[in-house]
Amino acid sequence: MSKGWRSDVGRLGASVGLAVLLGLGSTPQLAGVLAQPRPQTAEAWLDQGLQQVQQGDINAAIAAFQQAIQLDPQFSPAHYNLGLAERQRGNLQAAADAFHRALQTDPSFALAYANLGAALLEGNNLPLAAQYLQRAIELDPEMGLAYYNLGLVQRQQGNLPDAISAFQRALQLSPNAPEPAYYLGLIYLQQQQSERALTAFQRAVAITPSHAEAHYSIGSILYTQGDMEGALAAFRRSTQAKPDYANAYYGAGLAFLQQGQATEAERVLVYARDLFVAQGNRQWATSAEQLLQQLPTQPAQPR
Repeated sequence: MSKGWRSDVGRLGASVGLAVLLGLGSTPQLAGVLAQPRPQTAEAWLDQGLQQVQQGDINAAIAAFQQAIQLDPQFSPAHYNLGLAERQRGNLQAAADAFHRALQTDPSFALAYANLGAALLEGNNLPLAAQYLQRAIELDPEMGLAYYNLGLVQRQQGNLPDAISAFQRALQLSPNAPEPAYYLGLIYLQQQQSERALTAFQRAVAITPSHAEAHYSIGSILYTQGDMEGALAAFRRSTQAKPDYANAYYGAGLAFLQQGQATEAERVLVYARDLFVAQGNRQWATSAEQLLQQLPTQPAQPR
């Protein structure tokens, strides 16, 4: 692998999953928790659960939130935080149930509406997700999280104008989050507005320089515009942010081919092919292999 095209595994680029929820840790540290005095009130159990979240012990946090609920079934913050913790553990149905119970105890809980909508979005219940997200926005018009997830719903529903408006509003309200700008770029690409897309992706990497997918998208646009050096620089930044991002190596191979650098193209295409195989993406592994067999013939367009 040529210098600059394979770096040590570091922090992955920003995730572009479907739903954005409040972050929780994952490293158990139960021993210190067990030494604490046993809480006596629902509020004290909630506080202990939040401490366990900060320490990364999600299972212990869930148990604490459940204890709070047992003491006070109407304590909406405990239901809400239980939903966040269950979502972190990957239990979408349990998370949705907890958020719903939080709303039953406090119908004005805007964040519970937003996170219930996000959980339903991940469960692909788009119409109901949209209803809860719109209700969250009615209660809190300044919540960027709700606008962002509503934009994701509308994009999946094919309602691109409303999705653009939602992402633009999310970007205004949450200027430190790269995801709204990234998804704006994807929509503009879908609409064949490459300059707007490029501006949006550049905004995403300005917010989060390690956003591998946005760097890759910038590289793809520059490739189609004939800027091979710019494309290669963007693909390189993508692989530096996410060393196992096969698409970026594949795109670099195409750019090297356009420059007539068959040796460099072969190196990155071999690496892309092997990554595609390891990741179970046989279709693009085959595409990379076909390019390798055709060297130094004219390259195809990047995906």
